[in-house]
Amino acid sequence: MRTNLRFACTAAAAVSVVGATLAAASATATAAPASLYAPSALVLTVSYPGGSTDTAARAVTLSCAPGATGTHPSPAAACAELRAADGRLDTLLSTTSGRACTQVWSPVTVTVDGVWQGTRTSWKHTFANSCEMANAVERSSLLSF
Repeated sequence: MRTNLRFACTAAAAVSVVGATLAAASATATAAPASLYAPSALVLTVSYPGGSTDTAARAVTLSCAPGATGTHPSPAAACAELRAADGRLDTLLSTTSGRACTQVWSPVTVTVDGVWQGTRTSWKHTFANSCEMANAVERSSLLSF
């Protein structure tokens, strides 16, 4: 009788171990695979602060993975430029002036918010006026929209 009881307990323990192992294996097998691409989705805006409203005058979207898409006028060039700059947006601003600008203070703010290669990013730059903004972004596919 004792042998039968010991056998029954051993069999029950073995079944529970095998069942737990199978359950863990099936849970692992059904888990979603990791993404092949780090998410990159951005919203770019141009606004004129201090006016009657501080809302964006222009806004575009840009998604760079797996392919370049969005409402940006040239998403492929913008994504390539952002990759080449390794996401450092300040490096995309030109420091040479293309044309002479007046000294009128009429600020223009450009923002980039979203996720770049899986990392949250938020960038903001305010220019003295639209002429200075045009000089700074004239060589940038990303910021010319």
